[in-house]
Amino acid sequence: MPAPGRFGAVICAMVTPFDEQGGLDIAGAVKLARWLVENGNDGLVLTGTTGEATTLSDSEKVELWKAVRQAVAAPVLAGTGTASTAHSVELTRMAADAGVDGALVVTPYYNRPSQAGIDAHFRAIAAASALPVIAYDIPKRTGRELKTSTLVNLARDGAIAGVKDAAGSPAATAVLIEQAPSGFEVYSGDDSYTLPLLAVGAVGVISVASHWAGPEIGEMIAAFAKGDTEAATALNARLGESWEFQTSDAAPNPVPTKAMMRALGLPAGECRLPMGPTPEGLVARAEQVWSNLHPRAVPAAP
Repeated sequence: MPAPGRFGAVICAMVTPFDEQGGLDIAGAVKLARWLVENGNDGLVLTGTTGEATTLSDSEKVELWKAVRQAVAAPVLAGTGTASTAHSVELTRMAADAGVDGALVVTPYYNRPSQAGIDAHFRAIAAASALPVIAYDIPKRTGRELKTSTLVNLARDGAIAGVKDAAGSPAATAVLIEQAPSGFEVYSGDDSYTLPLLAVGAVGVISVASHWAGPEIGEMIAAFAKGDTEAATALNARLGESWEFQTSDAAPNPVPTKAMMRALGLPAGECRLPMGPTPEGLVARAEQVWSNLHPRAVPAAP
């Protein structure tokens, strides 16, 4: 069974805290990042989907990367992928200058490029810096499949070090892991698929629910790594409510996560538009999810 990946086993896809006026809350981001690392997360991803990357300016991203990189000793990855190759290259260079440990690069969205175009996109980004690049495959958001053959070719040529897999096909992931070179790392990109992907060789998860369930997710991964599939399965079942809570049509990710952070007294703020306001009752629901997962714990501001 694989050891945890180079960035750890549980990596939190961190929300970006905003203040009451919708401005970037750097002090809040530093506080939240430290709390997450102290509460079950081996590393952090900044400015990804959960970090509302598309609503942040480049200057806000750089400020956030620098502040969090300086605040924590854990690995920090920067989401630098956009729909534009040139812009992604520029952001990746900025992230390298900010001192982060890796780049998370989503499949270019909206444009619907060919696989050859996607391949060239990732190669250009990989050539922009010395940062290891983790591809992010999430077809339901990008509208474009990142084919196994494309990933394998990129991996064999050293253009990508791994993939955040949110494609929802463990069978395809198994083929990818079998064909990719040694050292290529697959991280689950969907909390609910983490256990199935571990079963075919994933090394960990880039998680949303680890905002509030980091220790339990880490315990599940550790149990599986030890061969205790019964314990891992029981933990996965216990975490099912968290998987269900973290996104829905009425409250898409990261709206529920920010509600959870507010319920725990941690910095978050509201999401920027177009994500929209927090639905009525969501913070109370967050408190219930927390209490069900931690029946003997009392949420308190750190």
